[in-house]
Amino acid sequence: MKQRIAICALVLALAGTPAAAQTVGSFANHADIGATATAGTAVHDAGRYRVTASGANIWGSEDAFHYVWTQRSGDLHIAADIAWEGQGVDPHRKAGLMIRQNRTPGSPYTDVMVHGDGTVALQYRTEQDGPTHQIVSAVAHPRRVQLEREGDFVYFSVAGADGKLRHAGGSYRIAFQAPYLVGLAVSAHNNTVTETAVFSNVEMAVPRLAYVPDTGYAAKVESTLEVMDVGGIQSRRVVRHFDGKIEAPNWTRDGKALVYNADGRIWRIPVESGEPTAIDTGRHVKNNNDHGLSPDGTQLIISDQSEPDNLSRIFVLPLAGSKAPREVVSDPQARSYWHGWSPDGRTIAYVRVGTRDDSYDIWAKDLAGGPARPLIVAPGSDDGPEYSPDGKYLYFNSTRSGAMQIWRTNADGTNPVQLTHDPDRRDWFPHLSPDGKSIVFISFGLDVAATDHPPNREDVVLKIMPADGSAPPRVLTRLFGGQGTINVPSWSPDGTQIAFVSYRLVR
Repeated sequence: MKQRIAICALVLALAGTPAAAQTVGSFANHADIGATATAGTAVHDAGRYRVTASGANIWGSEDAFHYVWTQRSGDLHIAADIAWEGQGVDPHRKAGLMIRQNRTPGSPYTDVMVHGDGTVALQYRTEQDGPTHQIVSAVAHPRRVQLEREGDFVYFSVAGADGKLRHAGGSYRIAFQAPYLVGLAVSAHNNTVTETAVFSNVEMAVPRLAYVPDTGYAAKVESTLEVMDVGGIQSRRVVRHFDGKIEAPNWTRDGKALVYNADGRIWRIPVESGEPTAIDTGRHVKNNNDHGLSPDGTQLIISDQSEPDNLSRIFVLPLAGSKAPREVVSDPQARSYWHGWSPDGRTIAYVRVGTRDDSYDIWAKDLAGGPARPLIVAPGSDDGPEYSPDGKYLYFNSTRSGAMQIWRTNADGTNPVQLTHDPDRRDWFPHLSPDGKSIVFISFGLDVAATDHPPNREDVVLKIMPADGSAPPRVLTRLFGGQGTINVPSWSPDGTQIAFVSYRLVR
């Protein structure tokens, strides 16, 4: 990708600059980008920028809009109050703050856009002439927005009615080469008309970011609970942003709520946003991120470490909560982490981590009773087991090939088949779509040990592939994340979305 951006910079240099720079306030120039039926304008007066534009859209593989820009490099925050003039023709007209690699219509870029209907989204195109994706804010009709570039990641903040900027959540990794363009952008979203937006209180500043020597478990983070469409434009939407750490969202079977863990408790929140409520788990209040719902959606299974020995044990309780969850796995010589529930509701698969030899193996337990039994035991680490919806297979991640990869066996643990093969990636936690045709998983880079899935890593990717391994994985999105992002089953019941958590260091 960096090579392609370098080529774009060369194209820009060969194209030359406009015949005469048109300074507007603190910006060096302005011009139409892409095909616009009517020439745009930009006027600065009394600290306000009034920008008028036509253009079909800022989206897809090429853009059409009016841009007011200057050149910058390095980390940068740009903020502004944005107001539309008039009722407007298209509810998706866009006005916002943009960082752009070059002036071609298909340039890599990122922006925070305020739509005519009040929607706010962080948009991004990572490759020249590639597709555009977005992260939709949970806050609409903003008083003020801010676009934030920090290293190779972009973030955004939104101010509601009180006018105070707050982190909107979500992140994406996109590398810009210096210098890049930064400024104000407007598109009518209808090339037969023009629309006008006014930008006021425009501020650009280099952020002061404290150095974080250890980004591991000790680091303080903010969390964003998100849902993402896995087809089409693969749009991400913020459900809620949290000042602290949350992990591992499950989807309830009615599709209306998400279940996650935070501060040792299990919480439930509406998918369409709202206030989270704690689920009563009795005295078991040191829950980790290995939890989930029964196939019929009535039961909750948790992995809890409340006992003095700090060993993780597995319990089942009604999804509505209980003061006395039923213990189903308690191993005095191992830590037990739930991951899979057979579709008939009778059996669970879990990871058994031996306290003496630190072995990672996959075991099974019938909920009706009887002893636990080893299911997948082999040299190396085996983790993240999940049953296919038809009950025929068990998917998991394993180092048996030398790198952490995704594997599949029969439900009884026989006939292992390797599904991912990239030695430069660490692939973890395969999750089956409701129709059993696809798996989504999290993938780390070589900055992570083969047997580790740590928090707060930069080279983190969510991928999707056919469950039978008939095609290679493709990238769904890139984010700042890791442990806690997508540890447990997280598909929506209709198979159109996944839920996950992205993070941001507090500094």
